[in-house]
Amino acid sequence: MRFLLTILVITALAVFGLVSGCSVLDRFGGRDAADSAASSGADLRVIDSSSSGSDMSYVSDQTSFIAAAPAAGSASTQEAPALDPENTLNIQLKDGTVVIELLPDVAPLHVARIKELTRDGFYNGIKFHRVIDGFMAQTGDPRGDGTGGSRLPDLPAEFSNVPFERGTLGMARAQNPNSANSQFFIMFAEGSFLNGQYTVFGQVRSGMEFVDNITKGAGQNGTSFAGEPDTMIAVTLGADG
Repeated sequence: MRFLLTILVITALAVFGLVSGCSVLDRFGGRDAADSAASSGADLRVIDSSSSGSDMSYVSDQTSFIAAAPAAGSASTQEAPALDPENTLNIQLKDGTVVIELLPDVAPLHVARIKELTRDGFYNGIKFHRVIDGFMAQTGDPRGDGTGGSRLPDLPAEFSNVPFERGTLGMARAQNPNSANSQFFIMFAEGSFLNGQYTVFGQVRSGMEFVDNITKGAGQNGTSFAGEPDTMIAVTLGADG
C-alpha cells in the first residue's frame, strides 16, 4: 500500500513538472517571440511611414531647393541675357562705344531700315544736329540740318506701347506719322509725352555715359553749336564684327 502511494506521488510530481515546463517554454519561446514580431511589425510600419512621409518629403523639398539654386560660379538669373549680335547696334562716339539692343519684335520695318543703312555705311560720320540737354540727341541726317534722309522711301509708323525712357531710341518724323526715314534720336531722360507718337526701335544697353557727353546745342531747338557738333564716328552691327 505504501509502495502504491509512493508511485502515485512520483507520477503526480512528474505531471506537474511537465506542465510547468510547457508554461516556461511558452512564455520565453512562444508568446514573447510573437509579441516581438508584432512589435517589430509595428516599428517597421512607423519607420516606413516616417521614411516615406515626413523624412522623404523633407529630402524632396531640399532637393528641389538645391536644384533651383544657382551653382557656384554660375551666372545670376538677374544678369541681363547676352544680346543677339544681329540685332545689336554699336555707335562709336568721341568718348566710347554705345551698345544698343534693336527691337525687331516691336518695330520690324524700322529695325530693318536701320540695319540696311548701317551696313551701307550711311551713318558713319553723321552729325548730332539737334541736341537738347535733358531731352534727346538727334542724328541720322546726311545734310546735317534736319531736312535730309536716305535714298530709301519713308516708312509707315510702327507705334507701340513701349515707353520712351532714358536710353530709348525713336525714329524722327515730320507731321505725317508715316514720314520716318533715316533720322533717329536717343533719349537723355524719360519722355512719356512721346509714347505712342513716335516709333521705338531700340534701347541703350551700355555706354549711356557716352551719350550723356554728346555736345549739347543751344537755343530752343538745340541746333545752335559754338563749334562743330559731335558725330557718330562709326556705326556697326554686332554680327558684322
